[in-house]
Amino acid sequence: MSYNSATTPGERASLDARTAALVIAAVSVISLTAAWSFELAGYAPCPLCLEERIPYYAGIPGGILAAWFATRAPRVAALILAALMIGFLYNAGLSVYHAGAEWKLWPGPDTCASDGTLKPGALLQSLRNNAVVRCDEAALRIWGVSLAGYNVLVSGALAIVAAFGIWRSR
Repeated sequence: MSYNSATTPGERASLDARTAALVIAAVSVISLTAAWSFELAGYAPCPLCLEERIPYYAGIPGGILAAWFATRAPRVAALILAALMIGFLYNAGLSVYHAGAEWKLWPGPDTCASDGTLKPGALLQSLRNNAVVRCDEAALRIWGVSLAGYNVLVSGALAIVAAFGIWRSR
């Protein structure tokens, strides 16, 4: 995007924050659509996968709101982008944990992983919750990387985009 000499620095920053917010909203839509497509293809999400979708659900309305506020109230847009950045940073960390559990670098959460041993009451509990998908086994790897691994990259990139939007809105 080119700027003419009539554009003030504040307008330039607002346009950049707007672009960052729209990128976050668009990538959130694409990511959720991809996740739902994999689900329709038969790859059931584990509890961590479902939790990792939450920042994307927030990224759509948050990105749209931040884009709208970018030219009207840049500080409000920056606050929304800051909240999105924190959410995507958290998500990147959660995805590192998830990917590490899939590679057996550390144990996954008790709610969706097992070490193969049966504890008292565990059989009855597993019969009640027989639809639980394991978090410590990758359902799908593309070029050797699980979907949790790709989520690390996408969430990290969106956090950087949000940070850029905040920086440009100053």
